[in-house]
Amino acid sequence: MTTAISSSISTISGVEYEALLAVGEAPAALREFAADSGEDGFVLLRGIPVGELPPTHVGGVASGVVGHHTDAVLRRVADALGVMVGYAEEKAGALVHEVQPVAGDEQRIENSGSVAFDFHTENVHHPLRPDCLGLLCLRQDHLGVAATRVASARAAARLLDDGVLAVFRQPVFSSNHPTSFTRGGPEAAPAGPHPVLYGEPDRLFLRFNSHNTFATTAAGRSALVTLAAALEEVCHDVLLTPGDLVVLDNTVAAHGRTAFTPRYDGQDRWLRRFYSVRSIPRTVRDMMGGSRVVPALPRIRGVW
Repeated sequence: MTTAISSSISTISGVEYEALLAVGEAPAALREFAADSGEDGFVLLRGIPVGELPPTHVGGVASGVVGHHTDAVLRRVADALGVMVGYAEEKAGALVHEVQPVAGDEQRIENSGSVAFDFHTENVHHPLRPDCLGLLCLRQDHLGVAATRVASARAAARLLDDGVLAVFRQPVFSSNHPTSFTRGGPEAAPAGPHPVLYGEPDRLFLRFNSHNTFATTAAGRSALVTLAAALEEVCHDVLLTPGDLVVLDNTVAAHGRTAFTPRYDGQDRWLRRFYSVRSIPRTVRDMMGGSRVVPALPRIRGVW
């Protein structure tokens, strides 16, 4: 089911865009979202200038842009929500991720693939998960069918009975590391056990990846099936067009993507992604040494 998103859309004016670049003054809609992401857990900002772009691919291999003006935009937005970070084990610690289909990766359940990507919160395995993330559209897919799917845990929870909600609060779930973190290395032990839902009943938070989170009990496995159906029921399908930036509260809203067919002709879908965290433990900041890159998990394992 796809629901209306008009209440979560805001168009950035030219004045707001210039202020964002010049002094980091976030648009009003973003400031409100940073203070309280609400029931839906996302906001859609429209009107960000994209400018000239190189081809999406060179020989079917993802390409990037160095010094593109959207680097500054995404950093300002991320820092208005918390602190922009990268992860040492993912994309070599890059702060801005180029989300493009890659030849040969079509079936991979990560941002280089083009098959359907089911609901998940980002980096579900990690103790310092992003509080927020953003996806800026530079180029839409050829047919305009690739939708970013957003589903609020708070809205979905209203469809679940008390017994199922109680199961989700139990630490009977674990989550595998996403393949974007394990490429080229050994498979890591799952993170957990952990609950899937936590927080106050009227202000729930979510830790869940439909591809990576599994339960150790029959009740947990049944509950995960029910959650997937509830998220589908409250889902917003957001068709991003160039200049659209969807910002998600990664503790409230799960997200995914519908399938599309890349052509590797230089004009394929191209999004840029950032992560933002609201608070970094002092010991982790010391290990980061003034950078914005969260060290590899073995280095920070004892912090939590």
